[in-house]
Amino acid sequence: MTPTAVPRPDAQELAAAGLALSVEGPVATVTLDRQEVRNAQTPAMWRMLATLGESLVTDDAVRVVVLRGAGSTFSAGLDRAMLDPAGAGDGVETVASLLALDDASMSAVIDDYQRGFTWLRDPRILSVAAVQGYAVGAGFQLALSCDLRVLAEDAQLCMKESALGLVPDLTGTKPLVEAVGYARALEICVSARMVGAAEALRIGLALEVVPTEALDETVAGLVQALTSAAPDAVRETKALMLSAATTPLEDQRRLEREAQARRFRALAGG
Repeated sequence: MTPTAVPRPDAQELAAAGLALSVEGPVATVTLDRQEVRNAQTPAMWRMLATLGESLVTDDAVRVVVLRGAGSTFSAGLDRAMLDPAGAGDGVETVASLLALDDASMSAVIDDYQRGFTWLRDPRILSVAAVQGYAVGAGFQLALSCDLRVLAEDAQLCMKESALGLVPDLTGTKPLVEAVGYARALEICVSARMVGAAEALRIGLALEVVPTEALDETVAGLVQALTSAAPDAVRETKALMLSAATTPLEDQRRLEREAQARRFRALAGG
């Protein structure tokens, strides 16, 4: 059964959360648009990303989502004002407000925040992060949520949470370990050091590294390649890739057979 399309937030709602959206054919571009604070993130942004994401993955016309930051920085991470209960203004949801909750309620709220990241892994779309400048903390985790990452030569990635006495909690730990392995992922997180673009390419965090002025053209070429195959075949393939690392061989073989049977029948009009 095809899921019911979810209404898409309008431009004003997106702007209020620090986001912008453009859709051209099968490609949706989501831009973090808070240049004045280097696209720092807030709970309101995470909640809106979850709502926007649900609308995009349920839109059959959208096949690829490109995620980028406005200006010269992808995202500097969490807006530090969100750590100060009095620093963001009346009625503004802050991370500091979590301290007023019991453990179960705090977990539920963080779960809501995480949904702003997890939709980028949905098999119904392919996601590409176009990263230039800093991708720190929540910014790094947002880039990690995407299927593919193309970096400008000036990109600097950092999992900053441990330096603040926190842990990465916006779903970045799993894709980081999958990309670089346990030991390197642990070192990157605990040291909170910067990972430059060249190292990111070498250790598997980046699909490609290009001069900053070539980032847009490179991403456009990648998107064109990603949209050249049959949409349903792409969705089935992504689902198989997502399950491959943790699924026993016999179960993965079964999933491949079942997916191929669906493709054969679809192609035959059955």
